[in-house]
Amino acid sequence: MVITKQWIRFLTIVATSVLLCSGLAISLFAFGAHQARAWDDGGFNEPGNVLISDQFNNRVIEVDRHKHIVWSFGSGVSTQCDPGPGTIIGLNDAERLSGGLTLLAGTGIPPSTVPGLAAGCVDNRVIVVNHAGQIVWQYGQAGMTGDGPNLLNVPVFAIQLPNHNIMIVDQSNERVIEVDKNTKQIVFSYGCLTCNLLTNPNSAELLPNGHILIADENVSRAIEITRSGKIVREISGQVGTLNLNLVAFASRLPNGHTLITDSGNSRIVEVTRDKHVVFEYFTNTDPNSNPTGPFPTNAVQLKNGHISIADQFNNRVLIIDRNKTIDFQYGITNVIGSGPDQLYGPYTAFVIGDYTGQTPPPEDF
Repeated sequence: MVITKQWIRFLTIVATSVLLCSGLAISLFAFGAHQARAWDDGGFNEPGNVLISDQFNNRVIEVDRHKHIVWSFGSGVSTQCDPGPGTIIGLNDAERLSGGLTLLAGTGIPPSTVPGLAAGCVDNRVIVVNHAGQIVWQYGQAGMTGDGPNLLNVPVFAIQLPNHNIMIVDQSNERVIEVDKNTKQIVFSYGCLTCNLLTNPNSAELLPNGHILIADENVSRAIEITRSGKIVREISGQVGTLNLNLVAFASRLPNGHTLITDSGNSRIVEVTRDKHVVFEYFTNTDPNSNPTGPFPTNAVQLKNGHISIADQFNNRVLIIDRNKTIDFQYGITNVIGSGPDQLYGPYTAFVIGDYTGQTPPPEDF
């Protein structure tokens, strides 16, 4: 597998991860090979539940506010490179669609990142699964890498647009593409390997004005582009007292502000149009935080003003209020695991039914 720039930060903490993992007995999830498991069917897809892409556990989980897993898809911890009908390898993003469907972006795992998979594993699929864990839509081919028709290279993020098409952030192809849901033809593309327009893009959201907001991670900026590819707004450089460093996610809030996951600074920051900071939260100041940096990868504001955060290398998902008090946490801070209340590198976390600052999917898939 080609090691992309996204993985550079992963490899910097591999030693820490291995040490933590060596002292921790990681339980395996006994999922059926080709189906999801629902622990509590009555709790599935309930508004307020949290959908978590548990990247290095190769799974998506939906948890309620009592920390019960009510649904999951994926094989869990594995020493086998087995991208296929019932698995997802290196899950970077999980989005809940209409009808209880779930959109997943599986990148794969780079070499020397996860103990037991030293050679790494390529996935490169964006899939939609139903409640039973059956794949009902797919773009990209398991274990194959490329930029031609039906090929991807480290797809890190995907959303369904109001027109039913799928927008994919194809990170190592340095592009954001829109794929026709029915024909699977690319109907929009921004960036390419030789264009020098994007460097390690990590997320993209369709704004109400039709523009696209992209987190251009390795350039440490968030850009708003038109459908013709013109940049009409850029947030980069100094924001508050710090320069942005690895912008992993960006969303536009109803008040016009932009919420940025400033991953390299372990910071979530809300800025006005003129880059005035109105809120910031550092995930590396909490007790037991990863000393080399948790590198949070995703943060979204909820309807009530709280903020949901995927704090990747603190191995936790948390929801904080505007007083910076933790209202909810799943995962033990800086502890790797796959058992109850444990995660391994969660990449995104979204509250079911709350699309504040995000692109809401259509009412029918």
